[in-house]
Amino acid sequence: MPAASQRVPYSVAARELLRNTLLDAACHELQGRHWADITMADIAVAAGVSRQTLYKEFGSREEFAQVLVMREAESFLDAVEQAVKGNLADPQRALAGAFELFLTAAEENPVVKAIVVEEGAEELLALLTTHGKPLVERAADRLTEVMMDGWPLMRRADAELLSDCLVRLAISYAALPSGPATKTAAAISSLFEPYVQKLVRSGSS
Repeated sequence: MPAASQRVPYSVAARELLRNTLLDAACHELQGRHWADITMADIAVAAGVSRQTLYKEFGSREEFAQVLVMREAESFLDAVEQAVKGNLADPQRALAGAFELFLTAAEENPVVKAIVVEEGAEELLALLTTHGKPLVERAADRLTEVMMDGWPLMRRADAELLSDCLVRLAISYAALPSGPATKTAAAISSLFEPYVQKLVRSGSS
């Protein structure tokens, strides 16, 4: 039997459940509406709680939006990280997997879609950048660390430059898609593959 000190207290578990229920409700609302059109009352109703309960857990719409964006972003970045780590022996495949994940998320994940292409994106991005690193910087930082861990010969300056370029390029294609995510991801990774191979093998640009 696990030690009592390792068990999650009921109050903590209950609060986590409540927070996730509220955040999931917002994601559900975003599937058919723009963020700017969704009120806190709408989210409370969708979650099956009172507006007072929502405000007690999240003091303001701004705070709620920050937590929502960060939760979805971290979950998405975890998936991108695993896509790269799972293909370290094949840099082109690693980049293609990460690109395809991002472009697919921009099409399907309501929060990522709202940030990248839907109305209300400016508000969500402004809320995120006011109290922390911009989403672009956070994503680039995570990708840099994955590259440094997986490809130790790569110089940090090169990894940072490549990560920043890839993230910004992915956002551009997500906002203005030119075709299916799989096809776009394959084309971009093919374009970058010679440069990445050089960095991975020689550690110099």
